[in-house]
Amino acid sequence: MSLEKADVEKIAHLARLQITEPEIPEYARNLSSILSLVEQMSSVDTTGITPMAHPLEVAQRLRADVVTEGNQREKFQAIAPATENGLFLVPKVIE
Repeated sequence: MSLEKADVEKIAHLARLQITEPEIPEYARNLSSILSLVEQMSSVDTTGITPMAHPLEVAQRLRADVVTEGNQREKFQAIAPATENGLFLVPKVIE
């Protein structure tokens, strides 16, 4: 797929990129090669192939879900400027 000047200008506007007139041909070439690669990849028959979450067979190492710090609400609320019914009170910020 070959992009024209107007296409590149529209893409640059949508992407909020400021490109100069001399840069347009290079952008057109680069974007066209990317779109060509996407077309090539789309033409591959992937019937019967299971989608993968990761290209390598790796397992995520997970840590045990264990409480490492106890409840210290009273300690922290004792030094808070304002609390009520176990909740921190904060100043109103939206009128």
